[in-house]
Amino acid sequence: MASIFTKIIQGDIPAYKIAETEDCIAFLDVNPNAKGHTLCVPKKEVDKITDLSQEDYLSLMSFSLKVAKAIERSVSCKRVGFTVIGLEVPHVHVHLIPLNSMADATFSKKEVLTPSDYETVAADIMAAYNN
Repeated sequence: MASIFTKIIQGDIPAYKIAETEDCIAFLDVNPNAKGHTLCVPKKEVDKITDLSQEDYLSLMSFSLKVAKAIERSVSCKRVGFTVIGLEVPHVHVHLIPLNSMADATFSKKEVLTPSDYETVAADIMAAYNN
C-alpha cells in the first residue's frame, strides 16, 4: 500500500508544496514543531534512509540543503535543524525545522497554524527557494 507521502507525490492528497525536482518534493508538515517545518521526501518510496542508494541519498540531501537555505531566508529562526527519524511514516523523509530553542526540535511542542498561515509560509519559502 502506498505511503501517505506517495499519495501526496501522486496528487491524491493535497499538500502545501514548497519545491519539487524530478527526484524529490518538499512540503510543509501538517503537524509542525515550528512555523515553516518542512518535509523533504524522495519520490521513490523507500522505507529507511539507509536503504537509499548513495546517489538517491546525495540527491535528497542536496535538495534538503537548498530548501533549508530557503527556509533560513524566509522564516525567522536561529537555524534550521535537519532530522531523520522515519518511524512515523514508512517513507524516507528529512524534517527541516526552524529552530529558536531546543524545544523546537523535540517533537513534543507543536505549532498550530491556520490554512492562511500555511499558504503564506509556503509561498514565502517557495519564493526564497526559486531565487
